[in-house]
Amino acid sequence: MMAVFEKELRAYFHGVTGFVFSAFLLLFVGIYMMVGCLYGLSPHFEYVLGSTTFIFLIGIPLLTMRSVAEEKRLKTDQLLYALPLSMTRVVLGKYLALLVVLALPMLVMGLYPLLLTSFGEVNLRAAYASLFGFFMLGACLSAIGLFISSITENQVTAAVLCLVTMLVLYFMSGLASYISSTAAASVTAFAVLIVVLSVILWLLTRNTVVSVGVMAVCMAGLFFWYGMDSAAFAGLFPAMMTHLSVFDRFFTIVDGVFDLTAIVYYASIAGVFLFLSVQAMEKRRWSA
Repeated sequence: MMAVFEKELRAYFHGVTGFVFSAFLLLFVGIYMMVGCLYGLSPHFEYVLGSTTFIFLIGIPLLTMRSVAEEKRLKTDQLLYALPLSMTRVVLGKYLALLVVLALPMLVMGLYPLLLTSFGEVNLRAAYASLFGFFMLGACLSAIGLFISSITENQVTAAVLCLVTMLVLYFMSGLASYISSTAAASVTAFAVLIVVLSVILWLLTRNTVVSVGVMAVCMAGLFFWYGMDSAAFAGLFPAMMTHLSVFDRFFTIVDGVFDLTAIVYYASIAGVFLFLSVQAMEKRRWSA
């Protein structure tokens, strides 16, 4: 695992990806801190982080697009499959490298609240709790980006798909408000979600029978539940979208409440997508 980790980390900083990502983060957070805290005379560094979550929309696709997709394009993924390592260790090695690249600019950002103490009183607990939450948000999104890279063979395709996913996650709460609260709208949305998840399952397994079978069972269960208690679906899908929003959970921390459930949620989402990444690579390993 450490060999994969060191190889990935060298790749990020022997090229420009690691430097561009770090500069991107530091530039925007620095600008927002200067405008909000120095010119705006605000001691709340946590609000700066809350205002700059949009940088992950570009930063995460940039950081994760080459993780696995580029290996597939260059056929170097065959070397990974030949290693005496499980795909779990390979994925963890790649993911740890992503976390290090993510953490480096945040270590520099950790100096910002200390600099602000030169100009007045700063709530360092809130600032560093928000910085930790910011890191966990990035770690969660990085796992999603790694999974997307593992199911594509072109880093441009991986970047575009990751960008679209990040946009949906970023605007999830806003999109929820446009979905009708009627039971019919919710059941339709759930049906579409089942189809999307079935397509992802097919991409992981390339087994049409299993994918269609899972979709059929889920659809049957959905419509059976709808037939038994249609009132339960009223407003259910918009409420679920709002509750599952990864960005909204970070804003709770920014507001001064260190929400441990948000940290657990980020870690759980990262774990799920790392597991899916392992399955995607295992499938390619045995079909290669």
